Amino acid sequence: MLRKKPIFFVLLFSFLAFSFMILGVKNEPSSAKLKLDADIKLPTPHLKSKTTVEQALSQRRSVRTYKDQPLTIEQISQLCWAAQGITSEDGGRTAPSAGAKYPLEVFLVVGNVDGLEPGIYHYNPGDHSLTKKIDGDKRENLSTAALGQKYVLGAPVSFVITGIYERTMIKYGERGIRYVHIELGHACQNVYLEAEALGLGTVEMGAFEDQKVKKLLELKDENPFAIMPVGKKR
Repeated sequence: MLRKKPIFFVLLFSFLAFSFMILGVKNEPSSAKLKLDADIKLPTPHLKSKTTVEQALSQRRSVRTYKDQPLTIEQISQLCWAAQGITSEDGGRTAPSAGAKYPLEVFLVVGNVDGLEPGIYHYNPGDHSLTKKIDGDKRENLSTAALGQKYVLGAPVSFVITGIYERTMIKYGERGIRYVHIELGHACQNVYLEAEALGLGTVEMGAFEDQKVKKLLELKDENPFAIMPVGKKR
């Protein structure tokens, strides 16, 4: 019996050490959390769908209520591409731009998207990627800035389209302001039609407090123009 005791204690010590090691690993903070300013390459957008342009135009409606279901990163990719994606080797985009100055910027307020942590992201047309700018689900903050409109709370993601007037005004002067607004209309309609092709719904919202949106998105030179919540149709 005396010879068996050392073996017993060795086995017990080994078991306890292994248990503490496992518990220690579980309690370590996750290193998988995406760092701020990290880029996420989006899936390559599809250039064909079962929905024709004519069907999308005919069926498009403003949708303000959405199912409580997440969107996919593939759907996000298509919507970003529709808004400002590059479609030619010389940098041409999905939405026409006066003088090819491209004053618009696209931000995403993400709350419930498979493959994306909640947070605020910026879309980079050049390499079709997202850059994470702010951590956390900010849909409630955006809803408050949008005069309490609840559509934003119910949507898995909201696109916030902003613009920098000076990019266009440097060529067209004061008239460039008009051209920027025209371009905004093109981009928003693109999002509407792409959402319809994906079986999703959206609505363009212009009622919000500019300064609150700018503060939330930490904008500097950009002016917020439109908020477009997107989700699955009910």
